[in-house]
Amino acid sequence: MYRAIARNKRNTVFIILFFLAIIGGLGWLAAVVYQDLTIVVVTLVVATGYALIQYFTADRQALSMSGAIEVRSKADHPRLWRTVENLSIATGTPMPRVYVISDPAPNAFATGRDPEHAVVAATTGLLEIMDDAELEGVMAHELGHVRNYDIRLSMIVFGLVVAVGFISDMFVRMAFFGRNNNNSNPIVMVFGLVAMLIAPLVASLVQLAVSRQREYLADATGAMTTRHPDALARALEKLEAYGRPMQRQNSSMAHLWIADPLKPGVMSRLFATHPPIADRVKRLEEMGGSF
Repeated sequence: MYRAIARNKRNTVFIILFFLAIIGGLGWLAAVVYQDLTIVVVTLVVATGYALIQYFTADRQALSMSGAIEVRSKADHPRLWRTVENLSIATGTPMPRVYVISDPAPNAFATGRDPEHAVVAATTGLLEIMDDAELEGVMAHELGHVRNYDIRLSMIVFGLVVAVGFISDMFVRMAFFGRNNNNSNPIVMVFGLVAMLIAPLVASLVQLAVSRQREYLADATGAMTTRHPDALARALEKLEAYGRPMQRQNSSMAHLWIADPLKPGVMSRLFATHPPIADRVKRLEEMGGSF
C-alpha cells in the first residue's frame, strides 16, 4: 500500500505538469493566432482566480448541493459520530465535521482542502443497511481520502480542468464571434480550434482517471486502518446491490462519493468517476488474504 501511495504522489506531480502543459499549449496557440498575449494573461488570471475560489468554497458547495445537515453532537447520530470519532483517534486524524443526508440511496463522501478542514457525510440509506463493521469500513475509506490528501488533489485537478475549459471556451468564442485576424494562418486557426475543442475532453478524462485511482487507494487505506478489508468489501457489495440514483444529483461532485450517485448507464466505463465495484472487491479480498 505504501508503494501505491508513493506512486500516486508521483502521478499527482505528473498530472499537474500535464495540465500546465495543456494550459501553456493553449496559451501559445492563442498567442500565435491572435498575436496578442493580453488575451492569454487575462484568461489565465481569471481562471486561476476562479480555481482559487473553488478551492476554498468547494466543500460548502458540495454540502449545499447534497442537502447535508451537520451532526453537531453525538446525541444526534450516535453510531455515525462514534464511528468517525474512533477512527479519527485511531489514525491521529483531526475529527472532521460530520453530516447526514436524508436520502434512501446508500452513499457517503468526504471533502475539504486538508485534514484540518475536512468533512465526511453519509446518507440515511447508508446508515440503514450497514452493520457496525461495514459502516466502519465505509468511514475508514472516507477518512482515507482525507489522510491521503485526495480531497485536496480533487480540488486542484478540478481547478485546472476549469482553467482549461475557460481558456478553450474563450478562444472558441473569439474565433467565431471576435475580430477578424487577416494575418492568421488558416491552417493554424483550424488546428487551434480543434485543439481548443479537444483539450477540455482530455482534461476531463484525466480528472476521471485520477478519481478512479484515488478510490482504489482509499479502499486500501481504509482496509489497513480497520484491519478488516472483508467488511469494506461487504459494504461495497451492498452499495452495488442496494444502490440507486441520488435524489439530488449533480455530475460536478459525482467523483466525491464512495459509489457513483448518478443514474446507471449514463456514462460508459471510460467516463465513469468510479472503478467497477467488482474490481474493488477483488482487490480487497486479495488484501484480506495477507492479514
